[in-house]
Amino acid sequence: MLTITRVATPVIRASKIAYKSPYMHPLARFVTEEAVAIMFGIQIEQIQRVDCYCYMVYVHANHISKFVSYADFPPPPVVGANYSQVFWRWRRRWRKRWNRKFAPDWWQNFYINQIQQSFCDDDLLDWWKVLILIKSALSDEAWQKITQAFQNTKGSLKS
Repeated sequence: MLTITRVATPVIRASKIAYKSPYMHPLARFVTEEAVAIMFGIQIEQIQRVDCYCYMVYVHANHISKFVSYADFPPPPVVGANYSQVFWRWRRRWRKRWNRKFAPDWWQNFYINQIQQSFCDDDLLDWWKVLILIKSALSDEAWQKITQAFQNTKGSLKS
């Protein structure tokens, strides 16, 4: 009898992110297609283009055409740990836009989704390092849900 083992592999696709300004915003490294999709509650395939301008991000998708602030995007692990200086941008944005001191609820969904899509322990550890650094930006409820997703994924990677 033949058994087939499925191995999780990352999806490789052409990037829909274009940098339209000679000046690159310091938070442009946070802009990802996954974050845009979760921010607007759409599939990645529905995104037609994401244009990064000097001070704003333009998102064009099916039935969506919006400008978004760079401060709305959560940090991925590929940017390293050198973003503590941008915390004030996030806090100011959240206080001004949503009258709250924590990250928007969709950040929680973004991190849970990224943790669940981790392919190995190293990826999972990279996401955990980011989460430890931004823990103060997440509400207690969001932190508990993310921690639970982390434990579940960690358990499934070991087995």
